[in-house]
Amino acid sequence: MITAVELGLIYAIMALGVYLTFRILDFPDLTVDGSFTTGAAVASISIVNGVNPILATIFAFFIGALAGVVTGLLHTKGKIDGLLAGILTMIALYSINLRIMGKANTPLLGESTVMTPLREAKLLGTWGSVGLMFLGCLVAVALIVWFLRTDVGLAMRATGDNEEMIRSFGVSTDNQKILGLAISNGFVGFAGALIAQYQGFADIGMGIGVILIGLASVIVGQAIFGQKFIWVAAVAVIFGSVIYRLVIQLALNAGLEVNDMKLISAVLVVVALILPQWKGFAKFGNRIRINGKSASKEEAVKTNA
Repeated sequence: MITAVELGLIYAIMALGVYLTFRILDFPDLTVDGSFTTGAAVASISIVNGVNPILATIFAFFIGALAGVVTGLLHTKGKIDGLLAGILTMIALYSINLRIMGKANTPLLGESTVMTPLREAKLLGTWGSVGLMFLGCLVAVALIVWFLRTDVGLAMRATGDNEEMIRSFGVSTDNQKILGLAISNGFVGFAGALIAQYQGFADIGMGIGVILIGLASVIVGQAIFGQKFIWVAAVAVIFGSVIYRLVIQLALNAGLEVNDMKLISAVLVVVALILPQWKGFAKFGNRIRINGKSASKEEAVKTNA
């Protein structure tokens, strides 16, 4: 169970990237399946060649961002449909990832990674590592919320809400899309690097279906906790990712095979899309939000007293 929570928290970084394109920009970006593996490949091959693991993970962020820029340019300057632009970049990245690694799999056994200190301290697989990873996710949320409240972030949000309106104010929506895709895939590449170091290898097929995991995390989390405020929506993505991994773990424990994971993911997304339309679930979600607001008011009253 703890392993599932740890994986959920790492994948939450990727899901936050998906949140930026899916919710903020309203852009169907399929680059994610390729940039996730690219981040893992760059980090792994860098570590194998003696690069500091922290620096290698930072490299993964920028190479993921570069993949997002390519998709953005294809869409904005090449006038290619956003969905098709993401697919084209994803396909191209498959060959690029093989070029980076030189083979289909790059093991990290015996190499020092960002997870090594946790393993040596015997924290990995304990609630101690869960707490540290959750703290890291909160830092990522804080950065995203801060950015979306800046002038550039507000322009990006407006681009997703009403592109024609914000363009009338002299804002370049093309630049906003490119920047949003870059940041999004930067987070995705960063998460890919962390996953590779957590599991001890990078594989050419590890990114297949990752977009589905990201969408499931965003949809499930926000269906339960809502998205009225940016920080609520972003934190909901973290919990959605953890819930997703726990559901996968329960399904595997129930007797389903690892090969069924993509099917489980698809079913979970379908359920998450349908449930909010069910009145009973809507009432349940509203009750959670109301209880959360009541608790916040009680804390405020106590603080003022």
